[in-house]
Order: sequence, then structure tokens, then C-alpha cells
Amino acid sequence: MLKSLMVAKAKEELEQEILVKEEEKDKYLAERAPPLQTSGLSLAQLQDLCRELHAKIDVVDEERYDIEAKVMLNTREIKDLNIKVLDLRGKFKRPNLRRVRVSADAILRSLLGSKHKVSMDLRANLKSVKKEDTEKKRPVEDSDWRKNVEAMSGMEGRKKMFDAAKGPAQ
Repeated sequence: MLKSLMVAKAKEELEQEILVKEEEKDKYLAERAPPLQTSGLSLAQLQDLCRELHAKIDVVDEERYDIEAKVMLNTREIKDLNIKVLDLRGKFKRPNLRRVRVSADAILRSLLGSKHKVSMDLRANLKSVKKEDTEKKRPVEDSDWRKNVEAMSGMEGRKKMFDAAKGPAQ
């Protein structure tokens, strides 16, 4: 409801503005170019009137040309100033960057130049793990589980478990 009222009010104001502009245009034209009265004029007077009108047209064309030249100059200035403002802000179009694989050593060399002496080999600082330790534990754990199940089944297996738990305590 409120929106429709606002739209209606805006339309009314727009129509009023158009009427006011047309009235102003008519007043301006009436002042600048009064209606011509050509009735009752001789041929010589009509020729003089035409010469006056042509002179006025030439003056108006010169003014129009001068104003257009000023407008063009101002638009160029505005564009140049906008470019300067953008340059000062640093907001220029950045090119699309491609991913490049560069090692840490290469980055330090490019930043520090020939002063770069420290190696950034990150793998050298890692702890080394011996494979032999893990391989020794596996054979014990990977023994055949069926033998273990058969040995522990029944009363004999339970007795072994009981004895094994009791043995270290003695």
C-alpha cells in the first residue's frame, strides 16, 4: 500500500516537472526568437531579415562549437584525473597469476641474492625412522593364529593361562 502510494506520488511529481520544463522552454524561445512578421514586407526587407537570421545562426553555431570544445576538454581532464586517482589508490586491473612451483631455496636466492647460505631443506630436520625395528616386531605378531587358538583351547589352555598369570607373581 505504502509502496503504491509512493509510486503514484512520484508519477505526479514527474508529470509536474515535465510541464514546468516545457513552460520554461516556451518562455525562453519566446524571448530569444520572437515570432516573425513577414506580411507586408518588400523583397529587400525580406532579404535583410534573412541576412540577420543567418548572422544570428552563425553566432549560435560558433557558441555551440566553443561549448562543445570546452566539454570535450573537460571530459578528457576528468578521465585523466580519474586515471591518476586510480593509480594513486593502487586499484588497477591485476593480471591473472599462474601457479609456479618454487622451492624455498629458490625463493631465498631470489630475495637475498648471493647472500643466501642457509639451506631450507625441511626434510633434513625430520626424525628418521628405522625400518628394522618395525620388521622385527611383525614376525612375532604374524605367527599363525590357528596354532595359538588350538593351544589355548580346552582346559589345558586355561591352565596355561592361569599358570602364566601366577608364575611371575611368585
